[in-house]
Amino acid sequence: MQGIHSILVAFALLAFACSLASAFDPSPLQDFCVAINDTKNGVFVNGKFCKDPKLAVADDFFYSGLNKPGNTSNPNGSNVTTVNVDQIPGLNTLGISLVRIDYAPYGGLNPPHTHPRGTEILVVVEGTLYVGFVTSNPDNRLISKVLYPGDVFVFPIGLIHFQFNIGKTKAVAFAGLSSQNAGVITIAKAVFGSNPPIKPDVLTKAFQLDKNVVTYLQSRFWSN
Repeated sequence: MQGIHSILVAFALLAFACSLASAFDPSPLQDFCVAINDTKNGVFVNGKFCKDPKLAVADDFFYSGLNKPGNTSNPNGSNVTTVNVDQIPGLNTLGISLVRIDYAPYGGLNPPHTHPRGTEILVVVEGTLYVGFVTSNPDNRLISKVLYPGDVFVFPIGLIHFQFNIGKTKAVAFAGLSSQNAGVITIAKAVFGSNPPIKPDVLTKAFQLDKNVVTYLQSRFWSN
């Protein structure tokens, strides 16, 4: 009887582990599942329709252009070039994507944001970055570090994080994310630039700010 109980407990733990494993991008059950927009000739898998594997070609797994600097002429002084399932359809169901981030000299900022569906691992190629993330409530502890070329830093899934160029020259970093489409929520834009706007009374109380300050912040142009 005790043996049966142990087996049932083992199955319960296995089921629980499987439920956790499928909380993010699930493991594919085939070699690949190239995403297509044609709903008539595809099979719906993990957010995208997939073409017949026999019709897959090299370009389904290819992207060109990460050697080109992004335009940092914007209020944040940064640019994120994304390479996810929308750029490489062959990434569908594979649970991975890539970005290039360019930072303008003297304060180029990838502002505080989160990736709700992926952990990020970032490597600095050029320049000097001050980076960090904030742990969840109740501690809200800042974990930060200054990075130089060749340094690597990890931002855990879902946590608010940022990168700031503290150097006098431009900076470049590349980052991998543990999702075919990790998503991004830029904190300032989400809170003060939502559509439709959050009622000022809510933000006034939440941030303990004067209502006029909240109204001003909501009137600003918020970039990602």
